[in-house]
Amino acid sequence: MPHNLEDLCKYRFEQAQAALESSRTLFNENDLRGSLNRSYYAIFYAARSLLALKQLETRKHSGLVATFIKEYIAGGIFDRELSSIIKNAQRIRVESDYEDFYILSRETTREQVDNAEKFIKEIKKYLESQLNISLD
Repeated sequence: MPHNLEDLCKYRFEQAQAALESSRTLFNENDLRGSLNRSYYAIFYAARSLLALKQLETRKHSGLVATFIKEYIAGGIFDRELSSIIKNAQRIRVESDYEDFYILSRETTREQVDNAEKFIKEIKKYLESQLNISLD
């Protein structure tokens, strides 16, 4: 694997970790909309780090989700639960960001943060095994 591809995977994964940390902070400050947004982007950046492994790019969020599912879920690399996590996170993020009067709940937001943590944990294990590095 070319060195710059490894750097790109690491960079994108670091973005995922930073977004997750922001999501936790915003949740603790009771900024539920901000927390939902950042938990989605934590998942988004983690999925982008995986696509970098296969030198895949997509310009749209829906394309990223579809490519992740095709390459990593349908391919049997990850459990289908991660498919549900990324699809639900995208749906909730769009609704909370763009729908007027979207009702946020602390429970849904906590679930999204937990799902982002689970998603990132699985991606981290896979990236570390593929890149033979530590992402701590």
